[in-house]
Amino acid sequence: MSRTVRLRRAPAAVLLSTALLVGTTACGSGDKGTTATASTTVTGTAAPTGAEEAQKFAKTRFVANAGLAAGATYQWIVKPFREGRFKEGADGRTFALVKAGLAGAFTYNRLKAAVDNAKGDELLSKAVVPLSAGIDSLKDLGTKLRKGEASEADVGAFESVIDNVKDAGKSAGAEVADQVPSTSELGG
Repeated sequence: MSRTVRLRRAPAAVLLSTALLVGTTACGSGDKGTTATASTTVTGTAAPTGAEEAQKFAKTRFVANAGLAAGATYQWIVKPFREGRFKEGADGRTFALVKAGLAGAFTYNRLKAAVDNAKGDELLSKAVVPLSAGIDSLKDLGTKLRKGEASEADVGAFESVIDNVKDAGKSAGAEVADQVPSTSELGG
């Protein structure tokens, strides 16, 4: 094998191994495990506890997490799939598949975080509860994307879940807009 071929394949191998590593590690939402206790401020009034703070910003956090999930799904899964970048022999196929796999894991993680955030708001919680099964069904699709085994139905599942989450947020007064995360955020 010539040196130029090895040099071209090295970045793809690094990206693929990184994607596999990220896909196999447990991703936390960042919201778990933080606790706070009520404290007294200088004026003698009680400061809000961690639970009160979480409830106060539940819709904001839900919108942020759901928006990132929606943006990642469209930018790195739906759009490249429709453009044919996942097809055998397509230019940049390996890189597109790696990014789609990362985006799939990222989307699943952010949607789980959004559901956790929704628990802090009664109306939003009721709207999101029926979507948990759909979100759970996305768990292994990131791996399928990474391996190049995703079908139109798999990509449609991502789109459908995102649309349902957006509709649930809108019905609860928390409108979700797509926010495309950077490539480094996908791996982080």
